Amino acid sequence: MDLFNKCYEFTRADEVKAMGVYPYFRPIEENEGPVVQIEGRKIVMAGSNNYLGLTAHPKVKEAALEAVRKYGTGCSGSRYLTGTLDLHIELEERLAKFFGSEAVLLYSTGYQTAQGIIPTLVQGKSEYVVSDRDNHACIVAGQIMAKGLTANLERYKHNDMEDLERVLSKLPIDAPKLIVSDGVFSTGGEIVELPKLVELAKKYNARTLIDDAHAVGVIGKGGRGTASEFNLEKDVDLTMGTFSKTFASLGGFVAGPERVINYLKHFSSALIFSASPTPAAVAAALAALNILEEEPWRVEKLISNANKVRTELKAAGFNVLEGRTAIVPVIVGSDPLAFQMWRKLYDNGVFVNVFISPGVPQGRQMMRTSYMSTHEDEHLDYIINTFKKVGKELGLI
Repeated sequence: MDLFNKCYEFTRADEVKAMGVYPYFRPIEENEGPVVQIEGRKIVMAGSNNYLGLTAHPKVKEAALEAVRKYGTGCSGSRYLTGTLDLHIELEERLAKFFGSEAVLLYSTGYQTAQGIIPTLVQGKSEYVVSDRDNHACIVAGQIMAKGLTANLERYKHNDMEDLERVLSKLPIDAPKLIVSDGVFSTGGEIVELPKLVELAKKYNARTLIDDAHAVGVIGKGGRGTASEFNLEKDVDLTMGTFSKTFASLGGFVAGPERVINYLKHFSSALIFSASPTPAAVAAALAALNILEEEPWRVEKLISNANKVRTELKAAGFNVLEGRTAIVPVIVGSDPLAFQMWRKLYDNGVFVNVFISPGVPQGRQMMRTSYMSTHEDEHLDYIINTFKKVGKELGLI
């Protein structure tokens, strides 16, 4: 059996392309935030994670350009060796102050961050990762790496605190444990039941790691994320996140106790053996953080926009998952119908994300829409009306 056989036998994407409904890898030619240009025409964007609309902000763009002029295009080394700039230190210190934590460490991507934290902290055969079944793929990758280092992996039902306690109660009380969960789950937009999770962590002698990729800039005081949302800033041990959403850039970070961050700096392979975040990326994230602190109204506008669409689509009869974040998922129910709906929305000038099986369970295929603070009512009304038109055509409403 040739190793590449699976590659040549994979034809699902080709079949969907032949049907004219392939929704992935569509190149964006111009990006103005709420409206983008794809295939030469203007499309209202309802699928971006650019939550505060800062990727096109003049101050963010100018900060990136100025960093390139001063530092060049790359760092040519890892943070451990020649790749640390004063910009990296400045952003780490600013983020630590923003989150009220002792220290912060930057990683080159958000995906890489979980792989830098989990297997570095959880390695031994008497140690445990305890993870929500719906956690993001980056957390799953980190867990697999930890398991490869002889650590134990336990999973509990999605956002089910009773099941989490069932899992924890079976583990040795004195065994080192790390409970890992998304703060805002990236598929459905639900918020973790953090107060109960923290209570169980204390009861069963566990540490906590919360992934706030979709929470920072979205929930919490001034967009400070999940722990802030529940006034549990001092009770969550580690918070990780990304710069590719609210912070309009690329990279990741972890915030926590200085001694833990110091340990990660000296033992995390994902940090030590990766080139550091580029000057432009760090400067852009710094500028975005400045705007977030100076203009907290953007967080309120973001949630108001998402709530408007959520309320209107539910009133129209769509199966919309409950939530109060920037993510508004519309359940469609099958792969073929999901592809059809995406195509019709796209042809009518609205871009959304399609989630199909096995990425979501059968029957939960969805149009995952997400919103920005820079969406105006005209954009939101167009999205809502287009959904209604397409939903009626497909018999969904």
